Amino acid sequence: QVQLVESGGGLVQPGGSLTLSCAASKSIFRPNVMGWYRQAPGKQRELVATITSGGVTNYADSVKGRFTISRDNAKNTVYLQMNSLNPEDTAAYYCNAASTAWTSTRFDYWGQGTQVTVSS
Repeated sequence: QVQLVESGGGLVQPGGSLTLSCAASKSIFRPNVMGWYRQAPGKQRELVATITSGGVTNYADSVKGRFTISRDNAKNTVYLQMNSLNPEDTAAYYCNAASTAWTSTRFDYWGQGTQVTVSS
């Protein structure tokens, strides 16, 4: 079993920046997709951004141009650089690692979440 551990959340003022990190406890089968999801109180969990083991990225429209996802396969780590934060970005952010249709084994791992609060 792979554990995903997020870090980097916290309180930031509107317009500020934060970088989230998610480290896997061991190597993950490839190909895979790692990503960030978020859930605000009273709302469903939503996709923020994903990145494949080959480096292909995908973003929610609400964060395009403000957030950047990246990964370091050697460190089994995925990052989310968040700029121009606004109160609507306030949520618990969850890291995910999942298999693809071409992965030899199926998996879907989740981290415990890290809170991001954007407030003045």
